[in-house]
Amino acid sequence: MSNDKGLQDAHVKIGTKQTARAVELGLASEVYVALDADQRMIAKITALCAKADVKVTEVDTMRELGKACGIEVGAAMAAVLK
Repeated sequence: MSNDKGLQDAHVKIGTKQTARAVELGLASEVYVALDADQRMIAKITALCAKADVKVTEVDTMRELGKACGIEVGAAMAAVLK
């Protein structure tokens, strides 16, 4: 990821449930999705983002996304809040 520091400084919701909720409530400006996460979860959040007109950015691994968010474990997805 090119903007690792940016995600640590931004207000983010990490994880599938929190990301989906942020998109549903209209709070998300962008969603990051790890490509090695469960494909059903990726499809669900991608469809939700398309419906809500939220940009989706793909990240190679959950570990890389977790690190970008400033956590010690992997993350399947994260939403950057408006």
